[in-house]
Order: sequence, then structure tokens, then C-alpha cells
Amino acid sequence: MPADSPEPPRTRAAKPHTPPRSRFIGLRSGFVAFSFRNYRLFWFGQLISVTGTWMQTLAQAWLVYEILGATPFQLGLVNVLQFLPVLLLGIPSGIIADRFPKRNIMLVTQSMMMLLAALMAVLVITDSVQLWHVYAIATTFGLANAADMPTRQAFVSEMVDRDALMNAIALNAALFNTGRIVGPALAGVLLVVMGPGPLFAINAVSYIAVLTGLAMMRVAPVTRTATESPIQRLREGLAWVRGDPLVFRTIVMVGTIGIFGMNFNVWVPVLASDAFAAGSGAYGQLFAAMGAGSLLGALSLAFSGRGPNRTRMIVAVLAMGIGEIALGIVAADGTVLILGAINLAIIGFSSSNTMSTANTLVQTTAPDELRGRVMAVYMTVFAGTIPIGALIAGWVTGHFGAPFSIAAGGTMVVVAALYQIWSSRHIQQSVKKPVTTAEVAR
Repeated sequence: MPADSPEPPRTRAAKPHTPPRSRFIGLRSGFVAFSFRNYRLFWFGQLISVTGTWMQTLAQAWLVYEILGATPFQLGLVNVLQFLPVLLLGIPSGIIADRFPKRNIMLVTQSMMMLLAALMAVLVITDSVQLWHVYAIATTFGLANAADMPTRQAFVSEMVDRDALMNAIALNAALFNTGRIVGPALAGVLLVVMGPGPLFAINAVSYIAVLTGLAMMRVAPVTRTATESPIQRLREGLAWVRGDPLVFRTIVMVGTIGIFGMNFNVWVPVLASDAFAAGSGAYGQLFAAMGAGSLLGALSLAFSGRGPNRTRMIVAVLAMGIGEIALGIVAADGTVLILGAINLAIIGFSSSNTMSTANTLVQTTAPDELRGRVMAVYMTVFAGTIPIGALIAGWVTGHFGAPFSIAAGGTMVVVAALYQIWSSRHIQQSVKKPVTTAEVAR
């Protein structure tokens, strides 16, 4: 954007008056984001929906691996197809997120996801499902998710004030991990009693909560006028990310973790079925243990009352990698399920701290008019690397076993943390005044 061009009007969700500082202290900064009505509607709707999504995630993996008899590689391919559209379309979707009202975009994408879950429920309940059905629906879900993820992430900063953003992101992580505890715990029981079909149906119904919350929000009727071509706007966002050393290296670190350290949808079903020789109940327990650790990590961050801290983020990455190496060792023995659950809880705690801090660091550094595009880069790298990691993890698990695959992934996460520690001095020397929109254009 030329230096003398007027800033285009921004589309913002309507916010209530900022609560007085004394109220922030009274809440001990742990629930500051709940002071904003739109965020409350968003959070509670997402809590119900995310719980349903985790129930479907467990049911889908169990369906593919146990009922349809897929190999670990074929199980990993589900994640590949589900997240590949994010890798290919996530960054261009940031242009849409910056151009159109974010709530409207989410109403469309969340409705699509609800219909896909309902279709899976029908296929499974009628005993018509085949592996290619799962692949096709996972790909279509990925297309909707490619537009939804950057929009949802950037929308958070429009629902709360800047000084409440860290709290809002930490509370988002808390709701995500509450769903990861409750969802698998319920799914583990329901899988035994009813099979996977009803879990897809429950997830479809759960989307009603988030759609209702979005519909009830008070959104300011402001129109944003695009003054540049989509290609120019895309280049502007990419140039800003490339020009900020701290943000750029944070995103690279997130991508490394996404490839090597976040393949639990591949690892956990194989651990439960093969390494620990347990059933669907143990599968749910392992996922719930990881969710419990992640929830504690998110809450510790929400109640810390501090902004993003890069040192804490790197320490959390290091702890996550060491936890995965330990999990691989425990799984190789395969006799004590509780040790696997404890390691997954530690990994969950560390990963929650890592991702929440990285997300907040990127959001608070990005300028308002570029946030959708910057978060599109962040989410594309994070979610878009998951299919790459799933493909690698599925292949390695199929050939060498889940314990080796997990330990190898943890080793790469440790290497990423050590590199970040080594480069800290260079980052501090290279970080300068944030690049402005006008400077990027020039």
C-alpha cells in the first residue's frame, strides 16, 4: 500500500466498553476475555462443538484402523487429505479473511462441516462406509477448514481488546483441550456401546451451538473496501512475515513441530491397539490424558497474567520433545499403560504452552490491517505441515513401529528447540522496529 494511501476501513466485531482495570485485577486476569460478550458467545459455542469434533476424531481413527482394516500409512493418509487443502489454500484464504466479515465466513464454513459430519454418520450407521468415502469427506472438510482456520484465529483479536488477547488465546486453548478430555472420554465409552456411527451424528448436532453463538453476536456493519489486487495483498502479508525475524522464526519452529511432533492421530491408535495391546477404552484414556495436560498448560498460561514470552515458549518445546522421547521408550516396553498416559499429559502441557504463546506472539506483533493474512501464514504452516508429518509418521510407524516413530519425532522437536536457543542472540540483534505497511509496500 503506498505511504500516502488512506487506510481502508476495517471490519470489526462490535465490542463493549473496555472493562476498568480494577475489574481485570478482580478476575485475577484469568477470565478477562469473558468480559466481552462476543467472545463469551464464541467460546461456549466452540466448547460444545470442539467436544463433538474430538469425539468424531477418535471415532474416525478407530473406524479406519480397526473396522476398515487400514494400515498405519492409510490412517495417516486421512490426515494428509484433511489438512492438505490448508497447506495449498490457507495463505490465499487470508485475503478473504481480511476482505470480508469474519463472522459471515465462519457461518458458511461451520455449516459445511456440520453437513459433512452428518453425511459420515449416515454412511457409518447404514453400514455403507468405505475407505474412499472417508478420504473424500476428509478432503472436503479440509477445503472448508482452509478458509475457517485463519478467519477464526484472526477473529479472536476483533472480539477482545489487545491487552486481553493473550488471555483469550489461552482460554481458547483451554476450551480446545477441555474438548480433548471430555470428547475422547465419552467416545471411548460410546464406541464400546454403540460403535462409531452415533459419534459422527453427535458431532453434527454440536455445530448448532457454534452457529447459534455466531448468529447472536453484535457485529458492527462496517464495509472494508479493497484498494489493491489480491496478488498485491498476498505479497504484502508474506513480505511482512518475512521481514520480521521473530515472527518468521517462530513460524518456522511451529512448522517443524507440526511435521515431527504433532502426529498423535497416527500414533495414539497404534499405541492403544499394538504397543499397549489395549482396546478402544484405552485409546480414549490416552487421548484424555493428553487433553488433561494440555488443559492445565492452557490454564497456567491464562492465569499467569503475562504476555507472550519467547524463553518460556522454547523451554516448553524442549520439554515436549523430551516427553515424546520418553513416551517412545515407555511404549517400546508396552507393559504399563499409565506411564504412557503420564507422558502424554506432559507432552500435552508443553505443547499447549508452546502453541498458545506462539499464536499470541504472532497476533500481537502483526498490524491490524494485515492480521488475517499473517495468521493465514501461521495457520498454513501449523496445520498445513500436519499432512506432511502424518504421511511421514504413518510410513515410519508402519515400517519401524510406533515407539520408534514417536521417539524420532521427539528428537527432531528437541533439535528445533536447541536451534531456537542457539539463534536467540541473533534474533535479539536483528529484531528492529516492526515493519509498517507503507515500508512493506516500498
